[in-house]
Amino acid sequence: MGDPLKISFPGTVLSFGELLLRISPDEGGNWLKENLFPFYIAGAELNVATALALWNLPSKYITVLPGNDLSRQIVGYLEEQKIDMSAVLYQGNRLGLYFLTKGKDLKNDALIYDRAHSAFSELKPGMIDWDKQFEGVSWFHFSAICPAISQNIADVCKEALIAASQKNITISVDLNYRSKLWQYGKTPWQVMPGLVRYCDLVMGNIWAADTMLGIPVIPDIHESGQKSIYLKEALKTSEEILRQYPKCKAVANTFRFDAKSKINYYAALYTGDSFYTSNEFSTTGMLNKVGSGDCFMAGLIYGFYNRFDPKQTLEFATTAAFEKLFIESDTTNIPAEDLLLKLNS
Repeated sequence: MGDPLKISFPGTVLSFGELLLRISPDEGGNWLKENLFPFYIAGAELNVATALALWNLPSKYITVLPGNDLSRQIVGYLEEQKIDMSAVLYQGNRLGLYFLTKGKDLKNDALIYDRAHSAFSELKPGMIDWDKQFEGVSWFHFSAICPAISQNIADVCKEALIAASQKNITISVDLNYRSKLWQYGKTPWQVMPGLVRYCDLVMGNIWAADTMLGIPVIPDIHESGQKSIYLKEALKTSEEILRQYPKCKAVANTFRFDAKSKINYYAALYTGDSFYTSNEFSTTGMLNKVGSGDCFMAGLIYGFYNRFDPKQTLEFATTAAFEKLFIESDTTNIPAEDLLLKLNS
């Protein structure tokens, strides 16, 4: 079958989402004594855009920021990272924030969102000229975090997807599930299927496919602890996604299991005629779980964009995601060349 994702020309990768600040107090409360509150520029889609720029792909990011000096400082910093920030829309009054205790992940009770009435959350259909923003773009990426914010943002996502599809732009989605965000009266499976139908590449895991697309996994699968069962379910879920969403050409699933003393990480990729599994990585220590999945997503885009074969694409993405666990910030700082050396060593 060859490369399952056919990019019409080597254009820009445009990522769309909310730019946030992540504030990370330590678990012991020393920040209260030391008056130190570490923060990081955050946002799932921005993490993807930053990784792609680091890896020398033409990367563009579109979001909404208040028109103040803080925003301009952030934009200037990201432009130094080689991200095209020319599409940023300036309006509204505040940046979104979230608080996450150091070392915890986004499924933990240590997560507190402060995103209400942010500039991005007030975005409505018609505010972005997608025809203009898609000039020179060959790949569009978004995540399920955006439509989780509000019906208006979900409608903006659909507006973008329709415009991108009309221009034959490759579209990818990360099925990020944030239970604390879906608070506007819609469940994910009422919203996400209408968006996934436009996507060429779907990334997530078997549990996200269940929650967001209504594609069930076998009961109590998490208790099995058997890799063979997880991978069998990943193949079944991937096949069902391709059956239900004919535009989709590839489905990727990640698996990260955290025990007290060990983290195991591996992934799978289904291209429509073949099912690939990655090497499995293990570690007894890590710095930061946030952004690992975003790094995996960026790795998939990088591999397909550069016409790697599916197996090499999967191994690159998995290696990048695992190495991200040892980086304090939300995005990777490891060049693609170094990741390829690790992959080939």
